[in-house]
Amino acid sequence: MATGLLTDLYELNMAAAYLRRGMTGPATFSLFVRELPPGRGFLVTAGLEDCLRFLEDFRFGPADLDHLRRSQGYDPGVLEAFGRLRFTGDVWALPEGRVAGAGEPVLEVTAPVAEAQLVETVLLNHVTFQTCVATKAARCVLAAGGARLVDFAFRRTQGIEAGMAVARASAIAGFSATSNVEAARRHGLSAAGTMAHSFIEAFPGEEAAFEAFAEQFPGACTFLVDTYDTLEGVRRAIAVARRTGSARGAGEGLGVRLDSGDLAELSRRARRLLDEAGLPAAHVFASGGLDEHDIAALVRGGAPIDAYGVGTKMGVSADAPSLDSAYKLVAYGGRPVMKLSAGKATAPGAKQVFRGDAHDVVGLRDEPVPDGCRPLLAPVMTGGRRVAPPEPLAAMRERCAADLAALPERARALRDPRPREVRTSARLDDLTRRVRAEIERSR
Repeated sequence: MATGLLTDLYELNMAAAYLRRGMTGPATFSLFVRELPPGRGFLVTAGLEDCLRFLEDFRFGPADLDHLRRSQGYDPGVLEAFGRLRFTGDVWALPEGRVAGAGEPVLEVTAPVAEAQLVETVLLNHVTFQTCVATKAARCVLAAGGARLVDFAFRRTQGIEAGMAVARASAIAGFSATSNVEAARRHGLSAAGTMAHSFIEAFPGEEAAFEAFAEQFPGACTFLVDTYDTLEGVRRAIAVARRTGSARGAGEGLGVRLDSGDLAELSRRARRLLDEAGLPAAHVFASGGLDEHDIAALVRGGAPIDAYGVGTKMGVSADAPSLDSAYKLVAYGGRPVMKLSAGKATAPGAKQVFRGDAHDVVGLRDEPVPDGCRPLLAPVMTGGRRVAPPEPLAAMRERCAADLAALPERARALRDPRPREVRTSARLDDLTRRVRAEIERSR
């Protein structure tokens, strides 16, 4: 059950005031990112599935209401109103895996104002974190140039559920597998793993460790070769593969993993040893604190690496661990509203994002589609219920790949990117001017 206590206290206080005064009019809130972090030319949206699951289950249970009575002193009328609350609103959203830009609504909620207010915190949490990670993972995919990527982040993510979300977000972005076994089960992903240095150290010697592993997993032998001397480790892996028959599975699972040192030079020398041993299909797997810049440098240098394990820096989006995301009221009771705060002004009205070949347009939801564009936001929940079953993750991955391919090269750049242009429509500009003028007159 998604407890209503999963929110910030000021949301509860505002909702209590709305309910006490009978304010039940429809409110539209828009969730968007104000500016892209430095070094980012795009965002990859993620987190919608968790948002919809939360909204479907949203409620205050008896224990929640008792806690609010004791800790906050809400009166019986407010508590009774909280107890009746369910999410009954509508949600429009960008589908997961869609590439987006700054200022473009990722999600819009229209519901009775107390309901729409109370869900703000969780929606921001899911979308902000998972979009951060999916974007970082997509940059790794772009850098890898077709090499396989495996999520190694679970042990370093900031929480267990974060690890689950990272595995899913990285899969949306194009990672082929995850080391997180439970995430693989939960999300229908491929689990992948090799061995740790501790496994090597637990045996009398490197060859003994390799032999034990090859006997246990004859069709999936990726040997970790850098515990002592990397190239000697490669030679021993080759000897064990031949002796145990693992070499016959070279096309499926035989390989060596490099986890330290000069990965470019070591991969070249490892590749040479494998080829000379008649194992051209054996793969070279690299890991060890990598991010998209490391991977891009290895690819540029022609390092013969077939797959990368990417962990901490992707799992916490190390260079851009947060987004300047916001969830702002844009209409209430049929009236468009906006804030005028310096540097944080918002645009009024329910919106739509229109994608053209050269730029995007943020306009009003009910305006005609501009020539040469297509609308991106779609209804995903009506009356508090999904409009369709959960989308397959494969479809999100395909969408992400297509959107990344369609981005201008300058937006995909890993350094000093230039984001795709986002414009506002003439109708939205006109509404913004009118609402601003009305606010200023009323003041």
